[in-house]
Amino acid sequence: MDEAERLCDRVAIVDSGRVMAIGTPQQLIASLGGEHVIEFACDGSDGQRLGSAAFANLPAVSAVETEQGRFRLSVREPHVALPALLARLEATGSQLTSLSTRHASLEDVFVKLAGRHLNEGNEAS
Repeated sequence: MDEAERLCDRVAIVDSGRVMAIGTPQQLIASLGGEHVIEFACDGSDGQRLGSAAFANLPAVSAVETEQGRFRLSVREPHVALPALLARLEATGSQLTSLSTRHASLEDVFVKLAGRHLNEGNEAS
């Protein structure tokens, strides 16, 4: 996916033989609603207690996803979203156990559209 993002003018996101999206890498990434991703986790009890709704209305946040106790925020302006996120966690008494920021990628587009990571194969019954 990284090579496709760097080298291709247009790409198609395909899952199980079905074309899910076509466009330039920039267009597909922009469809996420934010060009940056903030990923974080809270300690065990807080991670289970807090839901996506606790972060959906933060400034500059366009989407919230949770996966295995980790939160993933799609954001337009990380310098605006990060202070608001930290304030929300402090207000709820939650302990942050990990935090990372990065640019959104085609992998994020695939996860959003397919509901799974590339390395997670389709389970045949």
